[in-house]
Amino acid sequence: MPYYVYKIDNYPVRQLALLASFDNFKAASAEAKARRNAMQLANGQAVKVMFAESELEAEDMLSQVREAPPTTGEDY
Repeated sequence: MPYYVYKIDNYPVRQLALLASFDNFKAASAEAKARRNAMQLANGQAVKVMFAESELEAEDMLSQVREAPPTTGEDY
């Protein structure tokens, strides 16, 4: 399965832009780090690596809203 590198804009609406795809994590990670340094990302922007079967699955996973961890217990 390939690794996809995406630029994510969260304002005003979440938009995903595919930047590149790679067969191994090391190359994808290096590309993401280089893009983060070169782009000077604004607030609400990010560059992420996603491991998925296809572009559609990667975009679906990036679009899902994840629940915040619970904030109860002795640690808080």
